[in-house]
This record gives sequence, C-alpha cells and structure tokens, in this order.
Amino acid sequence: MSSNDTNPVHELHPEECWEFLRTHEFGRLGYHLADEVHIVPINYAVKDDRLYFLTAEGSKLLGVTMNADVAFEVDEVVDEHATSVVVRGRARHLEGSAAWIIDQLPLRPWVDTEKYIVVEIRADEVTGRRFDLHRPWLHARVDTA
Repeated sequence: MSSNDTNPVHELHPEECWEFLRTHEFGRLGYHLADEVHIVPINYAVKDDRLYFLTAEGSKLLGVTMNADVAFEVDEVVDEHATSVVVRGRARHLEGSAAWIIDQLPLRPWVDTEKYIVVEIRADEVTGRRFDLHRPWLHARVDTA
C-alpha cells in the first residue's frame, strides 16, 4: 500500500469542486468592507462556473462594490468524511438585462426579506479537499435516547 492510499486529505479536481457547489445551496461569503474583513452566510446558485446570490442594500453590497475581491466557502460533514470547497474571485452587481439570469436559477431568499439585487461571483480559483475524519471521541458517546 502506498503512503498516498493512507493520506486522510484528498485534493479535489476543479470539476469535482464545481459539482459539489452545484449540489449545495448554502455557504459563507468573505468580503472586505473598508479595512475590515467580513464573513456572512448566504444561499446561492451555480450556473456554468459562476456563483449567484441575492442581496439587499447593505454591507454586503457596499463591500463587494468597494472591493470586488471575495472568497466563498461551502463545507459538509457526513459520517466519517468532510468536504470543503473554496472559491476565490471577483463579485459584481448585475444590473439591467444581466440581472435576468436569476430567473433561470433555483435561487430564492431563505428569509422572508426583500432581496432584489443580483450579485455574480466569477471564480479566479476554485479548490477543494475531502478529509477522512478520525474522531474516536464520537464512539465514546452514550446514546441517551
């Protein structure tokens, strides 16, 4: 058995990363606002190799307007495996006819608030890793049900 077979960290190919992103709808957006870095949860959709989300006037929109460089992350833990995908890219507010892309996507606000501004993230880089977890403490838990 090669040492690679026992490595608990597995790099994902970019297409695997995009497929993972397409099968999820909730992640975290990291953006700059003035001289601070913010991270917020958002729901999103993927079309081709771009991410889209809806927002309203506020700090997210101001942040991506002032500095388009963003990072976006989606994580998942299932049984003994964890997956993490990170997109680094540039965000832009879509206006006019460009904003109609949202009608083609399964994207609706999760919270009943008015969000009508469409933001697109064009990826410069997408990376992902899958981890084989070793969490022996989980086996020591007592089921109280």
